[in-house]
Amino acid sequence: FSLSVFGRYINRCSKTENTVYCMHYCTFLCLKTSLPVTEPEGLLIVSNNIFSIRIWNTNMKLRIMFRLTLLSAVTLRVSASTASNFFKGAASSISTAATDPESHQHEKRLTEQSMCQNLRHMEYAVRGKVVIKADEINQKLQNPNEKSSFPFDHIVYTNIGNPHSVGQKPLTWPRQVMALVDLTDEVGVNHPLAKKLFPQDAIERARLIKKGLGDHGSGAYTHSQGPLMFREEICRFIEKRDGLEEGDINPNNIFMTNGASSGIEMILNALIADSTSGVMIPIPQYPIYSATIDHNGGQKVGYYLDEKNGWDMNLQELERALKDAKKKGIDVNSFVLINPGNPTGQVLDKAAIQDIVRFCSKHNLVLLADEVYQENVYGTKAEFYSCRRAARDLGLDKADAIELVSFHSTSKGLFGECGRRGGYMELCGFDPAIRDQMYKLASSHLCSNVPGQIMTSLMVNGPKEGDVSYKSHEKEKKDIFESLQKRARIVSDGFNKIPGFSCQPVQGAMYCFPKVTMPSGAIEFAKANGITPDTLYAISLLESTGICVVPASGFGQEKGRYGFRTTFLPSEDEMVKVVDKVSKHYTEFCEKFK
Repeated sequence: FSLSVFGRYINRCSKTENTVYCMHYCTFLCLKTSLPVTEPEGLLIVSNNIFSIRIWNTNMKLRIMFRLTLLSAVTLRVSASTASNFFKGAASSISTAATDPESHQHEKRLTEQSMCQNLRHMEYAVRGKVVIKADEINQKLQNPNEKSSFPFDHIVYTNIGNPHSVGQKPLTWPRQVMALVDLTDEVGVNHPLAKKLFPQDAIERARLIKKGLGDHGSGAYTHSQGPLMFREEICRFIEKRDGLEEGDINPNNIFMTNGASSGIEMILNALIADSTSGVMIPIPQYPIYSATIDHNGGQKVGYYLDEKNGWDMNLQELERALKDAKKKGIDVNSFVLINPGNPTGQVLDKAAIQDIVRFCSKHNLVLLADEVYQENVYGTKAEFYSCRRAARDLGLDKADAIELVSFHSTSKGLFGECGRRGGYMELCGFDPAIRDQMYKLASSHLCSNVPGQIMTSLMVNGPKEGDVSYKSHEKEKKDIFESLQKRARIVSDGFNKIPGFSCQPVQGAMYCFPKVTMPSGAIEFAKANGITPDTLYAISLLESTGICVVPASGFGQEKGRYGFRTTFLPSEDEMVKVVDKVSKHYTEFCEKFK
């Protein structure tokens, strides 16, 4: 027979001859015997973390194998009495299981103890504890018997930049083209009634896209970097945006990705060679960076943004962070810039961007430019200035003195097509061998999703002036932009009117990141319950108002600072109500924990 006995010796810890060993995970596997095991003696043999225990007596010989995870590198020396007690216990368990089949328990092979520990300890606050709680409440709100137990009738999800989920309508022209590309020709572009249902420029663009897809339609794999036609469109988009000459951007350096996220993960996967590899990230930062660095076993090197100066960048702070990391033996090889900022909503000016590009060139750091909010710039004096343009203006790209990867996405901007998972990254100044390695990595995933590729093509190459859909398409984008601009003011101005709140003006992106003064009682209560004070606050806000925000601690912040991140994507009327509810709840929260 074959059986497993586990649980009796999990986390068994003994001290023998001044040496500590710990049974973190063990499985006993017994083979081909029905004889009772009595008065065993044992021998422990160590070989590459596999421990072989031989138990024997005059009647039989039984071999038991188990794997032991050491908590520290030690030499195991087991005294005779300890070994005897351990083996007697094992023999007793085996004997019981052999005579009582019902005592046999199936051991799960993949457990929290045996899984990748980097994954286990990775955190992603945007979909963390507060959001899980919100989803639970939302399910109860759908039940007529439970709905009345809450002082609200719906959850306001302001935890994530997901525009369509909170009411933003899709742009019409891209969806028309997408529909025609997905349909077969006979019921789509070639249908007799097509011109009555779709504008001519949508039909023509759909035909062009189908040709770019090799006439295979949207259901076939594409080139692992994306179709050449789409990548060339991206090149022209970058060149026009940054004032470059046509042909300056090489389509071989463009990788189409599932949103910006998969591109970020690909680059960090290549950068983090071992546990000493360090990546400079802003504090606060979007959690995909901290989560991916942790998952890959790298080192996070935080540099603080200057909240008092509108979350601006400070070169002295960058130098400090880099110097401190090197003292700790961290091999810092890269630098993350998020502009416009997430979660902070700042838009860095030209001088700041050029300082960062120079800093990365000076210290030989790969620059990761997260620029997915480049269309979301609301400040009247603010303007998006790309790192790619800075590299050209400073002459660093032509001098081969900068390694830069830029990210863009269809999920943000004015498209808001998060579910399409469209995006791209452009490599600038990389060793050709690294580009080949990135291609190998992309190939291992076959290709990014094709609807996302198509949506990216439509984002970077929309209707032109004179086209049938040009005016309507531009009007839809303008309406979305102006409403976002108004909602940004509603939230930042509204929060600043709440005593105990402090909020920097929102210049861009989709978020507001207020600082909240926490009553001392809340800080003490949170500490006693093993959570951060702003997590306590966010859960209280959710349970009282139905508003779901993300605790600021999930993005990183200076010690002693508390707050949260909220989007301003729900409707203008909804955001006015959100500010009012936040204000009333804060008064009640302070009273409760004064």
